[in-house]
Amino acid sequence: MAVRFLNRDVSDLCLGKPALRSIPENATVAEALLLLKRSGETHVSVWNCDHSSSVLEKVKADDDDGCHCVGKISMVDVICFLSKQENLIDSSKAFEVPISKLLPKEDSIVRHLEPNSSLLEAIDYMIEGTQNAVIPIYNYASTDSRRKSSSPRSTHHNGVEYCWLTQEDVARFLLNSIGVFSPMPTFSIESLNIIDHNIMTVGYHDPAISALDSITLANIEQTALAVVDNDNKLIGEISASTLAYCDEDVAAAITTLSAGDLMAYIDYGGPPEDLVGLVKMRLQEKKLGLMTKLMEEEFSVSSSSSSACSCSSDDESGSSRNGSGRYSSSRRSEAITCYPGSSLAAVLIQALAHRASSVWVIDEDHNLVGAVSFKGILKVFRSIANARLKPETQNLSTQ
Repeated sequence: MAVRFLNRDVSDLCLGKPALRSIPENATVAEALLLLKRSGETHVSVWNCDHSSSVLEKVKADDDDGCHCVGKISMVDVICFLSKQENLIDSSKAFEVPISKLLPKEDSIVRHLEPNSSLLEAIDYMIEGTQNAVIPIYNYASTDSRRKSSSPRSTHHNGVEYCWLTQEDVARFLLNSIGVFSPMPTFSIESLNIIDHNIMTVGYHDPAISALDSITLANIEQTALAVVDNDNKLIGEISASTLAYCDEDVAAAITTLSAGDLMAYIDYGGPPEDLVGLVKMRLQEKKLGLMTKLMEEEFSVSSSSSSACSCSSDDESGSSRNGSGRYSSSRRSEAITCYPGSSLAAVLIQALAHRASSVWVIDEDHNLVGAVSFKGILKVFRSIANARLKPETQNLSTQ
C-alpha cells in the first residue's frame, strides 16, 4: 500500500495551490525587493523569460520558447547580499544588480516536473537537494477523466500557470496518511538514523557577520544556524524561515551585532530600541552612511510598529502584518527541539506545527546533538518504499 501511495501523481498535491508569482532573471535587486514586499510572499520564482503583456503577445501559445523557472528569490537572499562588505559601502549600487547574481550556483534547487510525475519521483529529487518542484496547474473537467480532458490554465508563462511544491508540502501530505506507513512513524529518530550531526553553529557572543556564509548556506538548504554557548548548549537559532519575514535593514544588524543580539533583533516582537540605536551608532563608526539612511527609511515606513520586523497580533490567522504590508513570522528565534528518543511522527508534527524546516535534537542536559530535517524524514519514507518493493520484484521474478 505504501508503494502504491507514493506512486500517485504529484499533481494531487497541487489542488488549491496558488499560481507562482514570477520575476525575470534580469530584474534588479530593488525590483525583487519591491515585489516581495507588495506580494507578502516569502519567495518569488525567477524565470529566464519576461512575462509582461507586450512580450507575451509575441509568443505563440504552442511555443515553449525555453521559458523555465531558474530559481527563487527571497528576502534572505537580499539580506545576505546586502550584508557583504562591498555592498554595505555602496548599497545604492547593490540595489541595481540583477537578481541572477544572487541565485546559488546549484541548479537543482528548483526543478520542473510534469503533473503525471509520481510523488516518489518528487521525493527522490528532494532527497538529492531540490527545494521547490515547479509543476503546471491544470483544470480538470472531471475526476474520472482528468488525464484525458485536462488543459492548462492560460495566463502566464506562454499560456500555462505553475505552482510549486516544497519539502514541507510533501511532508504535510505524508502526515495526512501516516497510517499507510505503520509502524515506522512510532520508531525513534535515533533508531531510524536520521539525526544529522553535521550542523552549523555560532557562538552567542560571536559577531553575526562571521556566520554570514553559514546563514547563506542555511538559506540555500532551508535549515538554520544554531546559536550556542561556550559549553555547546543550544540557546536559539538564526533560521532562514525567520529571516524571510524581515526587511533589508537586517543586513545592517548582521554587520554590527553579535549572533545573540541578532536573534533579539529578528524576533517577531521587534528589536529593542537600544539595539536599533547600537546598530546606527556602529554604522556611523564604520562610515556606512547609506545603510544608516536605509535603516531610517525602513523604520519610518513602519511607524505603526517598533520596526520593519515588528507586528500586531492577528488572532484569526496566527500571523501578523508589519508596516510595509508583509506578514511577519509567527515564530520566534527560540529553537524547536526534540530528543533522540522522540518518535518520527512526533518530530514531524512538531516541525509542521511550527513551520520549522528542521528540528534541533538535544540530550537531557540540553547539549546540542544534531538536527532532523524534512529531507531526512523524506529519506525514511523513501526507504520504506524500497524495502516493500523488493519482495514484490522477487515474487515477479519467480513466476
